[in-house]
Formats: sequence, C-alpha cells, structure tokens
Amino acid sequence: MKKCFFLFFVLNTVLSFAQNGTVSGKIESNDAQSFSNVNVIVKEINKSAVADQDGNFLLENIPYGKYTLEFSSLETDKKAIAIEVKVPTNFIPVVLLRKTNFQIDEVVIKKESTKSQIEGKGFAVNVIETKQAGLRNLQTIELLNRTAGVRIRQNGGLGSDANFNINGMSGNAVKIFIDGIPASTYGSSFDLNSIPPAMIERIEVYKGVVPGHLSEDALGGAINVILKKGMRNNLNVAASYGSFNTAQTNFSGLYRFENSGFTIKSSGFLNYSDNDYEVWGNMVYNILPNGRREFVKAKRRNDAYRSMGGVIELGYTDVKWADNFLIGITASDAYKEDQHGVFMTIPYKGRFNESDAQLVNLNYSKKDFLTKGLEVNLQAIYGQRNRMINDTVRGVYDWDGNRAYDINGNPVFSNTGAQQGAATLATIKRDVFSVRSGVSYAFNDNHKILVNNLFNTVDRKDDDELKSVLERNFQGTRDLSKTITSLTYEFVGFNDKLKTSLFGKYYQQKIERMNPIVEQINGVNTRVEQVVSSNKKAEGYGIAASYIITPTVTVLASAEKAVRMPNENEVFGDAGDNIVENPNIKNETSENVNLGFKLGTFEFKKHALSFAVNGFIRDIQDRIGRPVQTLINSNIQVLPYVNQGNAKSKGFDFELNYTFDNNLNFTFNTSKFELTTTDIYNRKRALPNEPFFTINAGLNYTFKDLLGKKSKLNVFYNYFFVDTFNYIMSPGSNNAGLDYFDIPQQNIQDLGLSYMFPNNKLIISFDAKNIFNKQAFDNMGVQKPGSAFYLKLNYVFNNF
Repeated sequence: MKKCFFLFFVLNTVLSFAQNGTVSGKIESNDAQSFSNVNVIVKEINKSAVADQDGNFLLENIPYGKYTLEFSSLETDKKAIAIEVKVPTNFIPVVLLRKTNFQIDEVVIKKESTKSQIEGKGFAVNVIETKQAGLRNLQTIELLNRTAGVRIRQNGGLGSDANFNINGMSGNAVKIFIDGIPASTYGSSFDLNSIPPAMIERIEVYKGVVPGHLSEDALGGAINVILKKGMRNNLNVAASYGSFNTAQTNFSGLYRFENSGFTIKSSGFLNYSDNDYEVWGNMVYNILPNGRREFVKAKRRNDAYRSMGGVIELGYTDVKWADNFLIGITASDAYKEDQHGVFMTIPYKGRFNESDAQLVNLNYSKKDFLTKGLEVNLQAIYGQRNRMINDTVRGVYDWDGNRAYDINGNPVFSNTGAQQGAATLATIKRDVFSVRSGVSYAFNDNHKILVNNLFNTVDRKDDDELKSVLERNFQGTRDLSKTITSLTYEFVGFNDKLKTSLFGKYYQQKIERMNPIVEQINGVNTRVEQVVSSNKKAEGYGIAASYIITPTVTVLASAEKAVRMPNENEVFGDAGDNIVENPNIKNETSENVNLGFKLGTFEFKKHALSFAVNGFIRDIQDRIGRPVQTLINSNIQVLPYVNQGNAKSKGFDFELNYTFDNNLNFTFNTSKFELTTTDIYNRKRALPNEPFFTINAGLNYTFKDLLGKKSKLNVFYNYFFVDTFNYIMSPGSNNAGLDYFDIPQQNIQDLGLSYMFPNNKLIISFDAKNIFNKQAFDNMGVQKPGSAFYLKLNYVFNNF
C-alpha cells in the first residue's frame, strides 16, 4: 500500500509552474543542400542554440512573450523573424539563403560532447558510444569487452550467464545499471545479454571509484547503460541471421506531438540461437562402459536460448512542467537450456530455465525546477519477476546426446535423480520495487550540490512442484531491502581547468529469512514461522579531480572507500545460476585509488592522435567470490559465494586512438593487473580464474560516396588477446599437474563491413567472428563459440 501511495503521490506532483515554452524548428536551404552550425539567437533574452547537421534546433524555457529570432552562419545570409511564444511548444520552419561565392579555407568549431564532459570529471571512466555498433551484428557484451580494463566472462554462447571484470574486480563487485536503476531489478530476461546496442545511446564504464549520483554499493566499478531518449520522430528496425541458427531482431521508435508535447516511445527485441557450436579439449569427454574417458569433439546440444522483451512509454516531453514525464511498461521473457554446470565435464540433457518480468516504470525530470539551477529527477519501477528451473531427466547422456550405458549394457541413471541434484520444478517469484531520486542545485557555474537516494527491495518466494505437500507448506520466504543515500559537492574553478567531486555514501541493508517449523504448543504440533533478520549499516566516501595542465594534457585522480553488501542470490542462492545459499556472508570493502593522464588530441594536418593511461590499486577486505580451491572436484556443479579473505589488485590500462583524414581509425588498448591474496603463512598467492593481461585492437576504414553520393562503406578489423591464466589456485611450492587447469593463450580475430546506401536509411552489414576458429575460453574453462558469420539489415525512418 505504501508503494502504491508513493507512486500516486509522484503522479500528482504535476503542478503549474512559470509560463515557459520551447521553440524548435528545422532550417532548410534554398538550394536543397544542408547547412552546418547555424546559430539561432533570441535577441531579447540573449538565449542561443546551434542547429544540428540536419538543421534541427531547440530552445528551451523561453518565457511567454514576443521575440525576434536571428539566424546566422558563415554559409548563409543573416535572417531575423518575429515570433510569439504563447503555447508550451512552438515549431518554426525556416528557409535560409546561401551566400553567393561563399568560400572558406578552414573553420574549426568544437563543442564538448557528452562523452568528453563525463570523461573529464576526474573519474576513471570510459564512455562507449553505440551509434556504429548498433548497425552491426554486435552484442552489447561484445562492445564492452573491447573497452580498456574491462573483460566480460561468459559460460557459453548467446544468452549465457556473464561475469564482468574491471581492473581485477569481478562478479557483483561491478554493478550494472540501466538508466541509473540496478539492472538486477529487471531480471535476467532484460539485461546486457538481451538488450541490443541499437536500443542504447551510450554506456558509461566507471573503473573503481563510482560517482555519488549512481547510488549503489559498487565496490570495483559500475556500468551504466543509457537507453535512447531522442526527441526526433523516428523508427529504426533491424534484423540479423547467422551461425548456430542465430536470429535477432529489434526496433525502436518515438513519436512526439509538437503542439501538446505528448510523446510515445517504444522499443523491443527478439533473440534466438541454438548455440550448437563445437567444443573440445581436456574437459570434453565421454565415459565409456569400461570407465575409460574418450575425448571427443562435440556440439553443444542442450544450449538453446530465446529472449524477447519490450518497453512502451507514454507521457510528455519538453513541456513547461517537465523535461520528461513518462509512464511505461517493461515486459520480457527468456528461455535458456543448460548444457552443463559450473564446469564442462558433465553434459546435461533436458535441463532448462525460464524467466519473465512485468514491470511498471515512471520517469520524471525537470531542469530549473521552480527556480533556476534546481534540477530534480525520479525513476520508479514496480512489478514482478519470475524464474523456473526444470530438471527432471534421470538418464545420463554423453556429449553426443546419446544415453550412457554401464559395462553390462544397462542404461546409467543419475545418482541424485536429475541432471544436477534432485529432480526439481523450482520456481522463484520476486516482487521488486526500486526508486532512484535525485535533487541537484547549481549555485553558479562553479559550485553544485547533489543529493541522491536509491531504495531497492525484493520480496522472494520459493516453491517446487515436485516436493511433497508437507514440504511446500513449510517453504520459507526471503526478503531483502537496500537503501543507499549519497551527498555530492562539485566544484569547477581556475577557468574550468580544475574539476572536483567530493561525495559520501550511507548504506543500509535489511534481510529477513522466514522458515516454518513445528513446535508443540499445549501438547499440539503447531506450525510456527521462525524469522531471522539482520540490519547492516555502513559508510563510504570518495573524491575525484581532474586538472587541465595544457589543452592537450589532463591529469585525473580519484580515491574511494567503497562498500558492497552481498546481493540476494549470494545470500539466498539461486539454483538456475548454480549458486548455493550462504546467509552468513559478510560485507566486502575496498580502498580504491586511480591516477591517470589524458594526452591529446594532437592534430597535424590530416592526422589526429590521443592517449590515455590509468594506474590503479584496489585493497579489498573480505572479498566475496566462489570458494578458492587448490583441488577441484569436477563432479560438483553448484557452489556458494563466500568471503575469500583479503586481496589486492594493482595494475594499469592504456588506450591509444589514431585517425587519418576522418576515414581511417585505429584503436588500441591493453590492461594488466595482479590480483593476489595472503594465506595463513603470510605468502602472497595469485587468485585464480582472472584474466590478468588483455589486449584489444581495432582498425576501421570508411569509403565515402562509393556507388552513390552520401553512401558509406565501413570495413572493420578487431583483434583480441588474452594471456594464459589458471582457474584454480596454486597449492604452493609443488605445482605439478597445475597446467591441466590452464586457460590457454587466446588470439581471436574478427572482420566486418557495413554499407550505408545513399538515402542514409538502409544499412547492410556482415560480420565474421573468430575467423581462424581458435579456441576461446571463459569462466572455469568453459569454451566459447568458434568461427561464426552474420548478416544484418537496418532500416531507419526519420522525421515522419
């Protein structure tokens, strides 16, 4: 009831503010050619804007009244028109005359992009822009994997569980956000595995120190996915097909009524893959009737994946009382077969899991709320997520999908009753509620204060239809709620050369576990609910700063005391992800330090070159992860999360970017770190299952006006290198046989091309991945797909 009341209260905060409107328009030329950088000025109030490359411009928060709009640029004759703002939205079409005999040798007009603004605040952060990637057959996870200091680990092909590693910090130490809301709220059916780059505006990757506005208990970094929020009417549709019967489609669209500001936004996706790629190696073998191992090269036959989802939002944008006021519904559904458990040694058949989510969301934001400089934003999500694990097949099967037989010719059955443990039709139902709110006030151009709060709660109920009626009646419940509040002060000084951010965070997590038991009350057996609860609190703080020494040299430094509280799955377990519960797990903390430099952009004629380097230290206490073992029983396919002890990660990452004539682009990045722990004998030991040295390189060339004016052919090449690492801990001085658990050195190469037709609406692309069919591995030696080929079509409808 309180949650419903809260949402009702927010919906009724739409009040009447000062009478302001927006003025937008489209500038066209008299010769059907586009103009660049047309300045639009409201003379009476000295408010201005610059039209984009398509001639669209937008002026916000214009008080009602009569004004003169003045248009000017180096290419056009100056023009002034009279307008009157008396409604919330005003659209002005404009035709400008091109100057006769116009010629200019060189004009350089630079405007700081959102990417540059974020990367210049002192945090160790990379901003990934997805415009080009959205046209290719790339997954969002693949895009992240090409970022310096970031390594994505998966347990197989499309749709498999992903583990994020940033500078040696991995797992849930790295928090994932979708528009600032924890991605865990949306569930596994709507995550980075399923959301295509075409639905994403940009991705912000914070390494180590995380800013206060992302109010979460991120210990080693954060990935914030910003979905598209464009204001122009458009519709984008894409479809692709390729290896392993992989088919993907997605669409995104927006329509805004100019007069009222009423806006309709929608996006959706559908993914499918058989994931039946070949695997081989020392973990892929069949057990013969005589007990001997027969190593084979086999297809993954129980690894199909399907996901679908969509978002539709209705509301108002760019009106006097709100920049955004949208109410929407997010729905998603996924099906995933399980080929094996944590390790690849035991192939499964017939085991799968299904998940779905139905969520209602609210978004509200307003700049200059009631007074200039005051900004408010709120995002709320409420709904239900469900997950079901189906594991009822008793028979044992080999990697070829055939029944296994003993030496007497009898079929072999599982000792536990199913592929992984006892037979189950387990379900997990979660009621989720998440609210992210923020208020900021800019006193002037130099001083700003921000207050942010994130409240997140999960009410969880487990059930299993294969359990007896008595057992189901005595099934417990699990509830977890988390509140994180942050206060941030930002300062900009010394002619915008110095930028600082000082922040503090307060964490609180409440956990409640209810288990029914039987007690004798007055001689009668009575069902009694035994409740165990905990209330954990912690504080954190940090600072980030950048200083522009010269226009091409910037130094960045940041430090933070970070806290991470164990999440729902780590505390309560999740059979679908092979996790055993651990209610006694403790918080982990880390002292994070970054020091880096940005050099460039150095420009010489048609050449442009830039560098970035970042060094880091992560001093971790009570690190949370899978049990660290010196011996592995490959028959164990489920593991809990535990506190591994103290650890330290230190290293660096480096980036280089070179362009020539705006056609050739070369990128290179590398990351190297050392992640160690200290044992009871005070010996420093390297922690296993972490890729400590990686390289990514990419080459892109654009052929313009090929087979038609305004057409583009882009050719891509990418190279990935991962050095050898081990997925169990060295037992000490005697490491004989340890190389059996080595992940071999990996050298993966991809090729691709895309062609944009002259109308700039149709794009066709082709991608060839892992072109030399090299073995690629991830978590616990799980093999990833070999060579694969994909074709993709994109079509864009604009300005309808």
